[in-house]
Amino acid sequence: MKNRTLLLLLFISIASFSQEITGDELLEKAIQFHDPNGNWKTFEGALFVTMVTPENNNRKSEIKINLPEQYFSVKALSNSISAEYTLRKEVCTVALNGNSNLSEALKKKHNLNCDRAKMYKNYYTYLYGLPMKLKDKGTIIDQKVVKKTFKSKEYLVLKATYTKEVGKDTWYFYFDPKTYEMEVYQFFKEAKDSGEYILLSGLETINGIQMPKNRAWYYNKDNGYLGTDILTSKNDYNLN
Repeated sequence: MKNRTLLLLLFISIASFSQEITGDELLEKAIQFHDPNGNWKTFEGALFVTMVTPENNNRKSEIKINLPEQYFSVKALSNSISAEYTLRKEVCTVALNGNSNLSEALKKKHNLNCDRAKMYKNYYTYLYGLPMKLKDKGTIIDQKVVKKTFKSKEYLVLKATYTKEVGKDTWYFYFDPKTYEMEVYQFFKEAKDSGEYILLSGLETINGIQMPKNRAWYYNKDNGYLGTDILTSKNDYNLN
């Protein structure tokens, strides 16, 4: 009888914890872990990312972000070809191997265009700005926090959807229940078995923000491995 009572109390305490913490509260705790001094909103710095994918050469990228000045640039080197995309507010420029005076044919061949520049800006500022970016306008935070075991570890899971102007995907963010470190995120598109999950490991502190150092990407449908992004704050790249 005593054992049953203890188990009941344990179950009640776990259930009450899941109900007590709201989505907004979990998000605030996660932001406190990753960006305790609120540096993201005035972020100005450089990220150096190596993308490792199966059966392809590594791609090295230097990403510069200045949020107050609305500046973004990414210079990527792959197969001895350097491609650069820059946005200064709404002014866009592209370059190939340091040359910005390019023919339309050459731009098309290497997919150098302003739509791609904006895509890179949204991609990098969103992923490396998490979980702080979940405070952005158009993000809908589900207030129900659930516990879920993923890859043999239990997490507190936050669900986020978006207004139609922002996006259609549904995202889930997995946080360590003790430290509130973000260790996994996962998204689903409208199609069944779509989307990917991303395993995060290690931390790289950049401008006082603890960003995930390694991001390993997998398909939701079959756990197929896509590749890994490795972040560093050190400028040991030669992209010229």
